[in-house]
Amino acid sequence: MRIETAPLLPDRPRAVVIGAGIAGLATALRLACGGMAVTLLERHAHAGGKIRTLPSAAGPVDAGPTVLTMRHVFDALFACAGARLEDHVTLFRQETLARHFWPDGSCLDLSEDPEVSAAAIAGFAGPGAADEFRSFHKRTARLFAAFDAPMMQAPQPRLSELVPHVLRQPGLIPDMAPLSTLKTSLARQFSDPRLAQLFGRYATYVGGAPHLSPAILSLIWQAEAAGVWVVQGGMHRLAGAIAGLAAENGVDIRLGTHVSEIAKRHGAVSGVILQNGAQLPADAVVYAGDPRALAMGSLGDSFTKVAPQTATLPRSFSARVHSFAATPQGLDLAHHNVFFDADPDSEFDDLHAGRIPRNPTIYLCAEDRGQNTPPPDTERFEIICNAPATDTPNDPTELTEWHHQIMQKMADMGVSFTPMPTATTITTPQTFAAMFPDSLGALYGQTPHGMTAALKRPTAQTSVPGLWLAGGGTHPGAGVPMATLSARHAAGAILRAQTLTSPLPPTAMPGGMSTG
Repeated sequence: MRIETAPLLPDRPRAVVIGAGIAGLATALRLACGGMAVTLLERHAHAGGKIRTLPSAAGPVDAGPTVLTMRHVFDALFACAGARLEDHVTLFRQETLARHFWPDGSCLDLSEDPEVSAAAIAGFAGPGAADEFRSFHKRTARLFAAFDAPMMQAPQPRLSELVPHVLRQPGLIPDMAPLSTLKTSLARQFSDPRLAQLFGRYATYVGGAPHLSPAILSLIWQAEAAGVWVVQGGMHRLAGAIAGLAAENGVDIRLGTHVSEIAKRHGAVSGVILQNGAQLPADAVVYAGDPRALAMGSLGDSFTKVAPQTATLPRSFSARVHSFAATPQGLDLAHHNVFFDADPDSEFDDLHAGRIPRNPTIYLCAEDRGQNTPPPDTERFEIICNAPATDTPNDPTELTEWHHQIMQKMADMGVSFTPMPTATTITTPQTFAAMFPDSLGALYGQTPHGMTAALKRPTAQTSVPGLWLAGGGTHPGAGVPMATLSARHAAGAILRAQTLTSPLPPTAMPGGMSTG
């Protein structure tokens, strides 16, 4: 299947992008806007990668990312094509970032307004806890501001550059808590263990456990606190909008097209070879899948030295994702809802041991809420529970038992569904492993565990001339905004290498700071 494109100009440098996930789509769009003739190849029948849907009685229901954060990244992406994000998707900014529930019946809403959150925390855990939150918010704001430019926005961050950056701001060192894990740091910052449990969940945003991840990951809170948007219709509408804009700008998008090998000539990349034997020449090739596939030789034995660390470093966590439509009964739900267990450690002990958690945190997205209108009678829901990454075949009996366990836990917490969903719409780590080869089912690439884990990710530029990387498995990391930033790093480097003049506006120039 091919998406209709605008006519191509002749004699332009050619780029092939492998993988039409969010990073592949964004890379292709930026390269096309920079003057290259771009072909985007995707082995599946849909564009969007992990931004995907399953059918339901209420229409397509998301089975991947659920909300938009760091909106300025996407504003800049659309601006590079002379377009506006809000003209292509309808967005609803959320006053309530997430609603959190505990088995003892306590509930806490976090707001985009930190003072509203502080007032809610005061009612939840007392005025001292509210002051602790204010300190936490200020500390993470300093961390985010300090590391945005030299880390996330930098195409190739280096420890040799980050150390002097930190030393020039000695106040950052206690904020970073470099000798602490996220769990121990939060235990010092919050006297109420429920708040430490809540903010510790941000480690799972990049596939890690709070007791093994560096304390600096607390800055993820700032990405959410800066604004959360719901995309009307679901996140797949965003992927579709980027694909449409890419096609309008001349990108040749070919779905259901499998690349069997990346071709080399005289030591440099020369194009790709498709599974049907066809060859596509290219001046630049971007691999926008899990870079572990290259290290494992899945795209040619001559690329095993590209991102070799991905073949040996531990993988991030995965998830079991349940997508369905039903009528809910019980608790008043927000768009984002998190149901915690009474024991904050049990889940991560199991995950670290490679077991399905016996007492998981349950994330419930009520996809039709948070859009300024009452939800329909039959709503779309997505339940996400952390799971270890694995490609070992599922045990159907165990999966069915797990499904009943999750439904019972939801009922015990005060939420039930009619009709009761079945286990047939659960996406497992094994499913992800089959969809994204050589990922082993991991959703976030390498593990974020360890102080220097972020610096061990592959960057856009590889050791092979003409081969570039983008995606959640590369720098700056996992998640829709980070993968989209990786596309900017890759496209900017390619355009500079091709000595083309990019029409990007100053706020979105490759390698520069985005504003928003």
